Amino acid sequence: MRVLVLGGGGREHALCYLLTQSPLLTKLYCIPGNGGISEIATIPEGISIKDFESIKQFCIKEKIDLVIPGPEEPLVKGIRDHLEKEGIVVFGPEAFEANLEGSKVFAKSIMERAGVPTASYKVFDNYEEALSYVIKTGPPLVIKADGLCAGKGVSVCKTLDEAQDFLKKIFIEKIFGEAGSRVVIEEMLEGEEASYIVITDGETFKAFPTSQDHKRLLDDDEGPNTGGMGAYSPAPLITEDLKAKIEEKIILPILRTLKEEGHPYRGFLYAGLMIHNGEPYVLEFNCRLGDPEAQAILVRMEGDFLDLIVNTIEGKLASCELKERKEAATCVVMASKGYPFTYEKGKEITGLEKVKNLKDVIVFHAGTKKEKDRYFTSGGRVLGVTAVGEDLPTSIKRAYEAVSLIHFEGAHFRKDIGKKAYKYL
Repeated sequence: MRVLVLGGGGREHALCYLLTQSPLLTKLYCIPGNGGISEIATIPEGISIKDFESIKQFCIKEKIDLVIPGPEEPLVKGIRDHLEKEGIVVFGPEAFEANLEGSKVFAKSIMERAGVPTASYKVFDNYEEALSYVIKTGPPLVIKADGLCAGKGVSVCKTLDEAQDFLKKIFIEKIFGEAGSRVVIEEMLEGEEASYIVITDGETFKAFPTSQDHKRLLDDDEGPNTGGMGAYSPAPLITEDLKAKIEEKIILPILRTLKEEGHPYRGFLYAGLMIHNGEPYVLEFNCRLGDPEAQAILVRMEGDFLDLIVNTIEGKLASCELKERKEAATCVVMASKGYPFTYEKGKEITGLEKVKNLKDVIVFHAGTKKEKDRYFTSGGRVLGVTAVGEDLPTSIKRAYEAVSLIHFEGAHFRKDIGKKAYKYL
């Protein structure tokens, strides 16, 4: 099969890595790719991930059998709808279903109809009414811009000043543009966050290994939110009993409701959860694999990943077995100085050749570019250093040993990835 992966982050590098292990694969392309992906896939020049028409023409020219979008934006903006008009197969939801991530209001509405446990909420489309509600209700609360904001559209407001400031940025300064035309204001749920990701053909779903992300920039979950500073798998927080609750109360009702309303969901479905007193509540839905959760999850997969996707597209997921390795995995993100705000680029990365010799360690590239045999930073999150071990502590140790060998000016990483799991071990 000739496969095109869309995206250029660590998640997409992990996807490409797994796809190259399939005997079904004959040629792999990636748009826009990155320095690491360029070693295992062909990266076409001059095509933007936002240019659906150019992507379509490329797929026709190169006889692409399957397109796998990694990030949310192409899915929310309808890449599957656009390409499938030409008979090009895309693995992922259509634009309507992708609104589970593309619109907080849409997601809340369908959760309400499906009876999925989530925080109580109100929707506002102007500053005055939103502020009046905040003053009346009082903090703490969570304010979410409705649309896609690159992971920056959510603020946990513990004071009235924080809430007012964020509402001003959304409605008056319009920092998120049209994505901030509405907001969801919801109660702040307490507990511990976890990720639950499944693959589904609209009828059947199979759960991937459990994982836990670390969204804050600094150790001990301090500092601003980011796209994710690391992840580990499995997450001992999610017991077998809790898995059953998540699937019965969240995954099944959402998929059933979408199907009943004429929109069967096909692709990856990610539930960002808050676990409180042993009960799961949905913080958000995503229409794709998490990043960096994918890096920790996919290295634990057994079997032919491409074959799994093909069977899902054909509606045969029920006949498949999703196998995971017994070993644990940890991914530590190395980021540029200044991330998640203005960050530096063009810093040379050294030490990658040393890490290649380490057992059970894979470095997934994100914000990198390759010039001849040298690598340079080109994004906020630069690398996802991922290690496998017989248990979680071993995988953590191996990941940080690898991190210590890699250098670029201003490199930042958390030093406590995975440590929160120790209380469950």
